[in-house]
Amino acid sequence: MSSADTGTLVARLRAAGCVFAEDEAELLLAAATDGEHLESLVAQRIAGYPLEHLLGWTEFRGLRVAVTPGVFVPRQRTGFLVEQAIALATDAADYVDLAEITALDLCCGCGALGLAFTNELAAAGIRVRLIAADIEPAAVACARRNLAAIGGQVLQGDLFEAVPVEVAGRVNILLANTPYVPSEEIARMPPEARDHEPRSALDGGPDGLDVLRRIAAVAGEWLAPGGHLLVEESEEQAEAAVEIMRGYGLTARIADDDERGATVVIGTRA
Repeated sequence: MSSADTGTLVARLRAAGCVFAEDEAELLLAAATDGEHLESLVAQRIAGYPLEHLLGWTEFRGLRVAVTPGVFVPRQRTGFLVEQAIALATDAADYVDLAEITALDLCCGCGALGLAFTNELAAAGIRVRLIAADIEPAAVACARRNLAAIGGQVLQGDLFEAVPVEVAGRVNILLANTPYVPSEEIARMPPEARDHEPRSALDGGPDGLDVLRRIAAVAGEWLAPGGHLLVEESEEQAEAAVEIMRGYGLTARIADDDERGATVVIGTRA
């Protein structure tokens, strides 16, 4: 494709509202097998189809993670949650005689959080037993593909429903990228999320905190002593999330990353 044609492609993407039009054009050009395929990809992107679903992958914390149609696309800001989890797991391994960290990734989607968490701890010499679960069949299939190489166990079920009872009281890190968009705000989301990602991965109920309540209510039964529950919330929801966790017997605090616009609420079992 000539530079003039590339410029036209960038202009089309920018006119459609793609903020990073130059980067997207480069990725679509690399993914296309021929001109006809390229035009199909561009037309779908302009129509609001998620770029990650068109490419079949997304980059998350330096990893290329498979993302298939109908599966939630991990947001880059959620890398902050992973960073917090890694710091807590490293502290646990340093101060407690742990041969292995047991981690549970609920609402796992494509498995990106558990994958990054496990890989980065492995690089630090810390072993992780990873169990991931999601209610959506497409997400489970995608996560199994992403986590196969690290031996992650991926199960289908509603939150703890599918998790082996043998890990109850033994989970050191519970990652829960729960849906937290209030129901009435779903209609105002960008079409690439609203129309192409599962409602179950977005809709958090009237105040966006329904799934968190369900997890926090029983988290103490699954966490090991000193174990941590980490969830991402909006800045406006964070204080309410803290109160929910405290109401179920967890100590709780808020961690913020202003640069990425990320807010993580961390609950800890005594």
